[in-house]
Amino acid sequence: MTSRIPRDSRLRLVRPRPLAAAPRAVNQRRPQRPAPRPPEGTPAPAELAGMARTRLAGAARVARWADAALGPGRTGATTDGKATLSAATAERAAAELGLTAAQVRADWDTARLAGLVEVHGDSARPGWRLRAWDRDDSAVLRGWVALFDAWSLACPEPDGHEPAAVAEVVSAMPQVLSFLQLSAGPVPVEQLLDLLQQRVTELRTERCEVSYEPGGPAGSPVPAEPAPAEDAPLAPLLDWALSALAAVGALTYGDGQATLTPLGSWAVWVKLEQICVAAQSPAGNIEQSAEDMLRGCAQLRPNAARAEYRAWLAARPVGSAVTELIGAARGDDALLRGLAFEALRVVGAPAEPDVRSVVDEPALRPYALLWLAEHDGIDPEDAHEVLTREEATWLWVDTAAAVADHGEAPMLVRHLESAVQPTVPQLLDEVRAVGHPRTVQVLVALAAAHPDPALAKAVRRAAFQVHTGG
Repeated sequence: MTSRIPRDSRLRLVRPRPLAAAPRAVNQRRPQRPAPRPPEGTPAPAELAGMARTRLAGAARVARWADAALGPGRTGATTDGKATLSAATAERAAAELGLTAAQVRADWDTARLAGLVEVHGDSARPGWRLRAWDRDDSAVLRGWVALFDAWSLACPEPDGHEPAAVAEVVSAMPQVLSFLQLSAGPVPVEQLLDLLQQRVTELRTERCEVSYEPGGPAGSPVPAEPAPAEDAPLAPLLDWALSALAAVGALTYGDGQATLTPLGSWAVWVKLEQICVAAQSPAGNIEQSAEDMLRGCAQLRPNAARAEYRAWLAARPVGSAVTELIGAARGDDALLRGLAFEALRVVGAPAEPDVRSVVDEPALRPYALLWLAEHDGIDPEDAHEVLTREEATWLWVDTAAAVADHGEAPMLVRHLESAVQPTVPQLLDEVRAVGHPRTVQVLVALAAAHPDPALAKAVRRAAFQVHTGG
């Protein structure tokens, strides 16, 4: 008998599905948690966005100037071939904008931290937030929160302090900010210093520092008492932290007391709420490693997963979180690879250097290229056009591996629709040539799942040829 279905089955040419549509083994619905309301007295989002626009007005102005003066194909690039503000460029911007060179440099740094301008090679171009600046309040608020998260970069720490002490203060400040938010009013600096001392002591205790004292038997380790947090080293660092947070608009600081601004109070409340949401999740994702967190999110719908990503990110420093996510993406589980880059999309601009650094890794290259394309403002539906045919095929196999491992047979059959090749024979030829380590398993699983006997036979034959090196 011969099949009435042509062997050269045509595939419907459709755009590849976004990686957010990676298959789930079980598509569960989580109980909807009522949307929490901010504390009484918190301004409306539109009013908060107006405050953020006012705070970032100088940065937005410099970002727009950079778009006109330093963009690709425009004159005015710096003499060293980089889109950084050299002395000449800063002076030029100052003259054209009616500012001092110091003001231009400060606004430029703020614009970069807020994601209003991005430097790529020899050009500067506006970030997506600047494009949406006048019409999208959420983009404005995200830009200000990015600056708020980077407060320790916005104002360099004072000289003469150990890096470890500075790091301890940066790690302890979320608790200080939470106390300010719960106080809902001015708090004396002495009280904040006492809280900072307690938190730093806790951090030192949690590290379980061990000293090797000669008095122990055979040089055995003797647990050291945590070093006390003394006023002398912490007081100036608290002053630096409060001054830096005041500089970004999160609080007011003076006359021996500090008070959160409406923007600062709202931002701290949002982060506390994200942590509370994660703490209430069945998997307890906030306490998990990146890999375990992603596994816990694999069963969730995209919006619920993104909420978990935000909560997980809010509970740890951005730099270490991005490192963890990329480490999880390097693993053997293709589903986690796709989910890791979805989580990196939630991170946004701070993740760009790390994502760009993995472009040359074959397993991560297609994901990184798509992430960078979307980050540069390309519509997610069109981002796949930045991939070569080979890269798109590799990504198709990798996503198929995720389907085979975590999905159901019909999903794998439907995954054929996202292939860039117009026919099954072309797809099989290019899949064989792309060299993905899971090619054989993917083809075997597809052959077992496909209802067309003739097509399944062709797929099995291709799997055998890959297995035997043919």
